[in-house]
Amino acid sequence: MEYKNKYFAGERILYGLTDAILDGITFGSGESPLKEAKNIRLKNSIFKWKYPLWYDENVKVENTTFETMSRSGIWYTKNISIKNSALQAPKLFRRTSHIILDNVHFANAEETMWTCNDIKITNSQINGDYFGKDSQNIYLDHVSIVGNYVFDGAENIEVHNSTFISKDAFWNCDNVTIYDSIIDGEYLAWNTNNITLINCKIESDQGLNYIDHLEIKNGSLIHTDLAFEYVSNLDVELNTKMDSIKNPISGKITVPEIGTLIIDPDKVDPSKTELDCPKIGTKIVHSDTNQTPKD
Repeated sequence: MEYKNKYFAGERILYGLTDAILDGITFGSGESPLKEAKNIRLKNSIFKWKYPLWYDENVKVENTTFETMSRSGIWYTKNISIKNSALQAPKLFRRTSHIILDNVHFANAEETMWTCNDIKITNSQINGDYFGKDSQNIYLDHVSIVGNYVFDGAENIEVHNSTFISKDAFWNCDNVTIYDSIIDGEYLAWNTNNITLINCKIESDQGLNYIDHLEIKNGSLIHTDLAFEYVSNLDVELNTKMDSIKNPISGKITVPEIGTLIIDPDKVDPSKTELDCPKIGTKIVHSDTNQTPKD
């Protein structure tokens, strides 16, 4: 079945559609126009209203626009790919699995991609807070994300050649590996287990604290202070100066220079962290300074 160059309006207008091609379609006012659809190919189309793709299976989308009011658009859906498309609406993905996105632009990704599974995003731009919360099995390549709290509580994340401008990115995560990327944002990756950063450039006020198993290879931590507080199992090799390091728990840190090293023996055992650093500006053996995140 094929629909071409048509305008549809009304609630559930194509409910349960199966084995269809839709080309040049505009879906006007009316909720859930393609609810419970299956085996759908959609191209050169526009969604203008809420809940367009709920409880669907096997959907391919190309050159399509999800306008601002198509919010909460793709929930409880399995096997969906979208490419060369503009995604303007917030809360667009929830509890959806097997997602492939290529060359898409999220204009407002607020509270988007929550509790989703098996996600691959390439060559895309994402703007909005709380993207990817509590999602699993995520792969990114050449993705730009601008928005705070990205991937809070997510698991099994692999990132290549990407950029994050995000406060509190990768909090409460398990198993994160990031290659050849740039991260700019304070309080990076608190309360996370197993994070690896390879060939990355990072700027993060009080970043990389409260972590178990942190590995950094050929890393740059530019203007990053009070780092590694209560971090255990460190394996860190940096090629730039650290502004300050505070109370690491265990492991090894290799860095050319530290502006200030703060160690409180009442809180950590200094002998459990091996420090390879030829130049330390100031060493404070005891500090009562308590650092907490700002709102």
